[in-house]
Amino acid sequence: MDFINQMQGKQSVKYFATPLILEYASVCGSKENDGPLREHFDECCTDDMFGSDTWEKAESAMQKRTLETLFKKSGLKESDIKYIFAGDLLGQLIASTFGIIDYEIPFFGLYGACSTMGESLSLGSMAVAGGYAKKVITMASSHFASAEKTFRFPLEYGNQRPYSATWTVTGCGAVVLGESGNERLVPKAKIKGVTTGKIVDYGVMDSMNMGACMAPAAADVIRANLEDFNIKPDYYDRIITGDLGYVGQKILFDLLGAINIDITKNHMDCGIEIYDSEKQDTHAGGSGCGCSASVLCGYILEKISSGEWKRVLFVPTGALLSPVSFNEGQSVPGIAHAVIIENMEV
Repeated sequence: MDFINQMQGKQSVKYFATPLILEYASVCGSKENDGPLREHFDECCTDDMFGSDTWEKAESAMQKRTLETLFKKSGLKESDIKYIFAGDLLGQLIASTFGIIDYEIPFFGLYGACSTMGESLSLGSMAVAGGYAKKVITMASSHFASAEKTFRFPLEYGNQRPYSATWTVTGCGAVVLGESGNERLVPKAKIKGVTTGKIVDYGVMDSMNMGACMAPAAADVIRANLEDFNIKPDYYDRIITGDLGYVGQKILFDLLGAINIDITKNHMDCGIEIYDSEKQDTHAGGSGCGCSASVLCGYILEKISSGEWKRVLFVPTGALLSPVSFNEGQSVPGIAHAVIIENMEV
C-alpha cells in the first residue's frame, strides 16, 4: 500500500482500505432518558451513580457497562481487540483508567476535551487502515456531576447557570472498528477519511459559554475538510457538530458564512438534539465527551446503517478548558476533528 497516496490536502487522510464500523453501543443517564433520543440508546440508567459511591466511579461504571454491551452485541471477545482508544474529561483520564482496567486490552488514553470521540475514531481508523490492528475499540464518556466538580462548582453549591451554558451529558459511546466483518458481524458503516483539526483560540474567556469557545475550531476544520477533498457542503447528508449548542451553532453559521460556506440546510448538533431545551432546562444544549459519542452510537449510526443518510461529516468539538489555565487568566482554546462516515453501499 502506498501510504503517501492516502494523504489528502493539508490536514486530511483519505482511506483506500476503508476501516469498517462493525458494531456500536451507548449508555446514558437519567436526564438523557428524559430526552428526545432515549429510544436510540442501548441503555439509559435512572441511577446516575450507576451503583457507585462517587461520581468518578459512576463514570467508570458507565464505561464498563458500555463495553459489556458492545461485546454482547458484537459477539467479540477481549482477545479479538488489539487496542482501545478512549478518553474522558477527568484528570489523568481516571474514568477511562478504571473503566477499562479489568479488560487487559492495550490502551491509548486520549484527551481532546469534548472532541475526544472524533480523535479516537481518527486514530483508531488510522491503525486499522494502516494494517496495525485488525480490530480496535474507540470510546469516550462524560458525566454531568464529575465534570461539574472538576471544571465548575460542586453540586451542593447550587450555582445559577447562564443561558449560554451547556449541560454536560452523562453518557458513553463505543465503536468497534475493523478491517472486515463476517456473517455474524455485518459492518454497519465505513470511515472514508478524516480531517484533523488545529487548536483555534479567539480569546474567549467565558467558561460558561463553551459554544463560543468551540465554534471557531469547528468552522476551521469544516473549511479544511471541504478544501482538502474539493467538495461542497451538500456532498454530505448531514454535517454534525458535537457540542456547540444553540449559541455555538449561530456563531458557526456566521463564521462560515463570512467565507461563503453555507451549511445551514444540512447542519445538526448533537448538543441540540439530545435534550428538549424547553422542557429540560438545559439552556444552550448538551456538551461533554459523552454527548457526541452517545449520539453517534445511538442515533447517527442508525441513520447511516439504515441508508437514510448516505454520508455524514461527524465533527466533535472540544473546549480545551483547564481549571489551572483558566484561574491563571488564560483563554479557552477550541479543537475539533472531522470524520467522514458513509453507508456501506456508497
